[in-house]
Amino acid sequence: MNGNEKNYEDFISTVSHELRTPLTSIRGFAQTMLTSWDKLDDGSKKKFLKIIEEQSNRLINLVENMLSATKLSQQKESIILKEIQVKSVINTVIQVVKSQYPDKIFTVKSDRNTPPVLADRDNLTRIITNLVENAAKYGDENSTILIETGFCGNDEFVSVKITNTGIGIKEEDYDKIFTKFSRLDNPLTRRVQGSGLGLYITKNLVEKTGGKISVKSTPDKDGKFLTTFEVLLPAGNIERQARSKCSM
Repeated sequence: MNGNEKNYEDFISTVSHELRTPLTSIRGFAQTMLTSWDKLDDGSKKKFLKIIEEQSNRLINLVENMLSATKLSQQKESIILKEIQVKSVINTVIQVVKSQYPDKIFTVKSDRNTPPVLADRDNLTRIITNLVENAAKYGDENSTILIETGFCGNDEFVSVKITNTGIGIKEEDYDKIFTKFSRLDNPLTRRVQGSGLGLYITKNLVEKTGGKISVKSTPDKDGKFLTTFEVLLPAGNIERQARSKCSM
């Protein structure tokens, strides 16, 4: 079996598993509601419908990730760079993500003089969505997700940092988490569902935009870890972009 065949089998196996779980859940709760509607109280009906909604959102996210991964591998995705205010994208993303993670507090700190970034709006939205969702998914219960924006170095890049409090990432795994189908083996990741495509897609989209991405986990005074993903995006000035010197 050559490398392409192995990758294809891994892809099919991963996708099949990820699709089966939410589909089984949706079908099970839908069948329960159809067969036992009159026996269920309003609280149970709302609970079951909420689960169906959450699993449907999970399916949509998985399909979007698969389509993005396919486009990246086939280099079919068109990129239209425009000047975009990153804070407006962040605020839109938070409104969506916080409905899925009501136990999390989302805090945005933005330098008022931060310039627009030069990016494709759809790709930028996907980048921010993947990172904010990732922070919420792996953050401790009732914790705060901090999103910060500001200048980087000589203002040729805009920095976007997303920080959560949780189990953390080992330094030797920093590169691994950005590879396709990567899933770290720890108690939290075994409990939290995921396809291992989100950060792979995010890294590729950031690089297509002309940016850079990095991650760092550091222990805090309470024994928890603060994990920060930082994205550097070209400031909305083509001349600045051509002279970019800021490094991670």
